Amino acid sequence: MHLDNPIHASTGPGQTGPGQADVRTQIPDLPASSTATPGTAPADGAPPLDPRLSANLKYDIPAGLVVFLVALPLCLGIALASGAPLLSGIVAGIVGGLVIPLMSRSPLSVSGPAAGLAAIVLAGITSLQSFQAFAMAVVIGGVLQLALGLLKAGAISHFFPSSVIKGMLAAIGVLLILKQLPHAVGYDKDNFASESFQAEGGNTFTMLAQAPQAIEWGAFLLSAICLVILVGWEKSRLAKISWLPAPLVAVLVATLGNELFKAAIPSLALEQKHLVTLPTGDLMSALQLPDWSAIMRPEVWVLGVTLAIVASLETLLNLEAVDRIDPWHRKSPPNQELVAQGVANMLSGIAGGLPITSVIVRSSANTNAGARTRVSAFTHGALLLLAVVFAGGLLSRIPLACLATILLVTGYKLAKPKIFAEMHKLGWNHFIPFVVTIVAIVLTDLLKGIAIGLAVGVLFVLRTQMSRVFDVIHEGARVTIRFNKAAYFFTQGKLVALFEGLPSDSHVVVDAQGVSYVDHDVAELIRRFQQTAQRRNIRVDVLGL
Repeated sequence: MHLDNPIHASTGPGQTGPGQADVRTQIPDLPASSTATPGTAPADGAPPLDPRLSANLKYDIPAGLVVFLVALPLCLGIALASGAPLLSGIVAGIVGGLVIPLMSRSPLSVSGPAAGLAAIVLAGITSLQSFQAFAMAVVIGGVLQLALGLLKAGAISHFFPSSVIKGMLAAIGVLLILKQLPHAVGYDKDNFASESFQAEGGNTFTMLAQAPQAIEWGAFLLSAICLVILVGWEKSRLAKISWLPAPLVAVLVATLGNELFKAAIPSLALEQKHLVTLPTGDLMSALQLPDWSAIMRPEVWVLGVTLAIVASLETLLNLEAVDRIDPWHRKSPPNQELVAQGVANMLSGIAGGLPITSVIVRSSANTNAGARTRVSAFTHGALLLLAVVFAGGLLSRIPLACLATILLVTGYKLAKPKIFAEMHKLGWNHFIPFVVTIVAIVLTDLLKGIAIGLAVGVLFVLRTQMSRVFDVIHEGARVTIRFNKAAYFFTQGKLVALFEGLPSDSHVVVDAQGVSYVDHDVAELIRRFQQTAQRRNIRVDVLGL
């Protein structure tokens, strides 16, 4: 899959490519990140990658804070959409943030509860009639994920065309723009974490149409200020302050702005429903731990297998996508990621949390905030834990409109027009699967959209493979059928039509000498033609079969 993008090629742990030193981003007490050559800036102008932990903290800790602010409402929103206790979403975010960075080698991926699994979680809780039984299924899914990692099943990600992966990234960008625009103007009817086309009482487009009629002017003003900060920051000298990313500044300004509205212009102040909301009360007693007796129920195992397969597939696809937006073009080991995800899901289920995957929205926000290593993901997990325990009142003052604006900017970077132009230059074989993937994800959901995009991508691969499989050369009464490439079963139709159209009293040479593979069905078809051609006085010579 990476043959068309050599910069993604990487070596295994402890190995080096030609001319490379074995220098990796070192994080004490954490497994080393994927290989990257430090001290030199990549072609896209990103700053040099320094291997020293101390040199990266000034980037990673602020980025982790930004990701934490984005992840907090997403964790709560996904739990709400899943029909699960709100605290289960936070638990999954904490486990995904604290456990996976210790085991994974992906430098920029951020894990937690995923909106793409909300429908499966909701159906699972409903069918099992108990969240505790569902938590047992999460534990089982984690065990199976761990086994998949140990069995090296992560290689499945290499079978997805680059056009589909790029389409997934652009689709997430489009979704962020479509889904977060209403929240940016204070129309919070739809779930903040929703990625599905269906919405509360309508769909993505009806939410957009209704938003202008329900504008909260306080939210609109705060979003506009945040947008100016986010766009202008990168073009100003302030961008050189590495420890102070623009999204963090936007959150602080928006929060202080809303407090100013409360004091001076109450008509513009936002109500609590437009702000971040955290669970309150005795948190430990609110945890719903797994029902271990449910391990004997067959339906729990079926759900566990389903979660393991879907969560693994979503993680692998997201991991591939995150590697593509990594400014240093590092390659994350997929099998190691499955092992990390499996352990995290086991612990999340044991603690009463939702299933965990790598999440492209949080990972993209992490990259855009300037993260360099897994310390940022770990920081976001630690802050989630501290926030729930100590800072609920303070965080409940953050406007959702500000967080929506951060995601809008992230979405634009994932789906800016330049990306579409670049894909169009590659030709229709790449551009059409790319566009189909985007449309399918926007109109359905992540996994269904990828499946549709993959199917279209495979059709174009078959179309390419079927073109000029063989040449037909006419030299008087002699007809030479020379194979140019491997001949698979779908070549039979063209061959049958060719054989039927050959003139009587001719000499046919079927030359497959330079071909590495001829399908058994194709070979049988040629042999049957050789046997029956004499009825039409056609002499057939076969070479290479």
